[in-house]
Amino acid sequence: MEPSRPSRIDDDRCQNLRWKGLYLSAEWDYSVSGSGDRLYWCHRTQQCLGPDGKVVDDYECNETRACYRAL
Repeated sequence: MEPSRPSRIDDDRCQNLRWKGLYLSAEWDYSVSGSGDRLYWCHRTQQCLGPDGKVVDDYECNETRACYRAL
């Protein structure tokens, strides 16, 4: 399995967190190395900052933020 790609989506993700990898419908090609890009945006703000003005990513978007919405 490719190391930079999660095998499953964690249960504690915010429903507003977006990443372009969510929109790929192709099968994973193990002969091509992953990009490892970590570019996220908030679905509510359509920016890299959430409604609270803080950066969004798979680590920062958690239940400690007022804008967090569980999956």
